[in-house]
Amino acid sequence: MVHTSAWLPLRYIFIDMKVFCSRVNPTTGAVDWVEEDEHYDYHQEIARSSYADMLHDKDRNQKYYQGIRLAVQRVKERGEEAIVLDIGTGTGLLSMMALTAGADFCYAIEVFKPMAEAAVRIVQTNGFRDKIKVINKHSTEVTVGPDGDMKHKANILITELFDTELIGEGALPSYEHAQHNLMQDHWEAVPHRATVYAQLVESRRLWSWNKLFPLKLDSMEIRPPPEMENCPGAPSVCDVQLSQLSLNDFTKLTDSLRVFWVDFSQQVSSSTVSHPVHFAPIADGTAQVVLSWWDIDMDPEGTITCTMKPSWTYPATQPAPWRDHWMQCVYFLPEERPVTQHEKLCLTAHQDDYCVWYTLTKPSSAVEHSQLSIERPACSCGAHITWNRSRFGELNDRQRMGLYMQALRQVLTPSSVCLCVSDGSLLPFLAHSVGAAQIYTLESSSMSQHLMEKLFQANQIENKIGVLRKSADSLTAADLQDRKISALIGEPFFTTSLLPWHNLYFWYSRTALSDNLTKDFTVFPLHASLYVLAVEFKDLWRIRSPCGICEGFDVSIMDDMIKNSLNFRESQEAEPHPLWEYPCRALSEPTKLMTFDFREPVPADEMRSEGSLNLVRPGESHGMVLWMEYQLTEDISVSTGLLQVSEERGNCLWYPHSKQGVYFFSSVLDPTLASTQSFASVTYLLTFNPKLGEIRMNFTPIS
Repeated sequence: MVHTSAWLPLRYIFIDMKVFCSRVNPTTGAVDWVEEDEHYDYHQEIARSSYADMLHDKDRNQKYYQGIRLAVQRVKERGEEAIVLDIGTGTGLLSMMALTAGADFCYAIEVFKPMAEAAVRIVQTNGFRDKIKVINKHSTEVTVGPDGDMKHKANILITELFDTELIGEGALPSYEHAQHNLMQDHWEAVPHRATVYAQLVESRRLWSWNKLFPLKLDSMEIRPPPEMENCPGAPSVCDVQLSQLSLNDFTKLTDSLRVFWVDFSQQVSSSTVSHPVHFAPIADGTAQVVLSWWDIDMDPEGTITCTMKPSWTYPATQPAPWRDHWMQCVYFLPEERPVTQHEKLCLTAHQDDYCVWYTLTKPSSAVEHSQLSIERPACSCGAHITWNRSRFGELNDRQRMGLYMQALRQVLTPSSVCLCVSDGSLLPFLAHSVGAAQIYTLESSSMSQHLMEKLFQANQIENKIGVLRKSADSLTAADLQDRKISALIGEPFFTTSLLPWHNLYFWYSRTALSDNLTKDFTVFPLHASLYVLAVEFKDLWRIRSPCGICEGFDVSIMDDMIKNSLNFRESQEAEPHPLWEYPCRALSEPTKLMTFDFREPVPADEMRSEGSLNLVRPGESHGMVLWMEYQLTEDISVSTGLLQVSEERGNCLWYPHSKQGVYFFSSVLDPTLASTQSFASVTYLLTFNPKLGEIRMNFTPIS
């Protein structure tokens, strides 16, 4: 079944408390009207929330608890009542910790209505109804006074407003308003302070997520246009599980640098500011990327610290806590520059109310440059809007491009009339290099169209390739100069796709183009196959596993709420995850479930696949991973998923530039259903509905 959040909503119609949503189907390309419950958006947000993941973070929970105890103690030692303001309370966990630590009253603010309602019930279940008031508002809308939301201002401020970038969820404006309007003149804060760290590195792998590298072909070299090479890139941060990067993937040019900090016990400002840090590189290299993470100190002395630093910064004997709600950041410098060991340089972190970005300068120009660069950089070339990070990585994958090139040499001839159906693809360049007579490319958006035109112009082949901003079903003979397509090619890749099978849009395009194809046309790839593998995740299972009792508090009401929302639709679906970031072990052999033959049009009848697969390794079965493999020619294929399995341990190596589909078993969603015996096999039933472009799936582990 299609992961509905991947659909593009257009508009809504409400009829008799039902919602009819107009969405672009990512597989078929059609605009479908889908009937949904009036609370569908709530269910979507709850089902995909990170509440459970946060509550599974024992390191976070325990350190918050310790910091709250000490904050309440400090207030009590001053002879004051401990009045707590908890912004972004979620389940109410931190408020309940504060009451248990001796606080007199808590105001718990939660803007998301379903979560606020759950917090009310959780607070009541745990016996704190008279001591915790849940306020379903944004903190900036909360009032204070006899008739206000809060009777009195608070003197303890507890928050968990942070994201991977620390301030990306609007923490600073929320703090600024609360401290001005909702807190007493002197307050305690948990956490007490946050510190942001940065490390400058050289990394071809990471830089390949930001720039298009030159690519040498048989008869030419693809070079990006100057505006792409000089573009500062996308303004958004790239959040990554840096612990899964190999140390061979980058060269450290500095140790970790303390770039700025925020003291939450003092008045916070959300104004734009720059933080220059002077340093000397520890090695020669090319400065390209800033790796960043943060710590939060729960107490003024800094004895209770919760850190986001990656695992390779820990001593070998100390494991790093796993968390997915907070990861680490990758920032790209506006331009790469060579640096030498012991050279005097200045790395400046620029910070506004929601974002951080970095520049690297000589110390003499740091102050002047910080003023010039105060405006957040944004993409000016269009490539960083058209292509996301993983797409840049895929286009820079030399081995993969080599396979496409080999396959095209087999497929194309000097007389080929070639049409490429993929978004922002380099295949037209490859087809030109091979020597196809006439080449066209279909682009789905004006941004993609303009980007490809710039690329062709920069490489002096704009007269060799026709760029058509059209859908396949609107293509006419006139668009092709009254020629028929003899070679239809695609990677395939489409920007609207999240799950692996969404790229079957290529098949629907091939079907729509049937009248424009020669009788003996060649299609590339020949077909696509859907594969599956049973796995044991090291940690990823936690994002869907209920918490039950968390630090002594019963939060099962939240578990039930999430489970209900998952049952609304999502528990019967796969969800996309980049599995190179999430280690897992293969418990079965990879199994082919379905094959989609692009040589033939999309069939009218449903396709079904039913059977079972044996588990060949012991372990805890958390779910199934699904991916697509494309047979480019009879002897050349590419995978969007599994690349290798370790025979000894079953550890999986995944293709890093695609997301794979993950289907979690009900034993993860509800551990009480798990058998005391290990599973021996998994039965499956999949149905592909051609009309809807959906794959309905059901996997059942068998003891």
